[in-house]
Amino acid sequence: MISRKLIVENSLGIHVRPAGNIVNITGPAASSVELVYAGQKVNAKSILNLMMLVIVPGSEVEFIINGVDEQKVADELTELFKNKFYEDAS
Repeated sequence: MISRKLIVENSLGIHVRPAGNIVNITGPAASSVELVYAGQKVNAKSILNLMMLVIVPGSEVEFIINGVDEQKVADELTELFKNKFYEDAS
């Protein structure tokens, strides 16, 4: 099991496009992936679950990843967050 805390650094938070990017990583994964935000834990393979959380810029989220490809999933999510969901021009 891997627990990874990440900061939402893009300017709009987790709206439809970033949520879709997260699901593109978590959905095909063999591992289970949960996201914890503001005391709520949801299945991170569901775009509706992610959207329901209304995660704003500057927020810290935690991913709990458990399974055979957990390291790959954790690394891909870290890269996605590091690059601000490929939205903000640098």
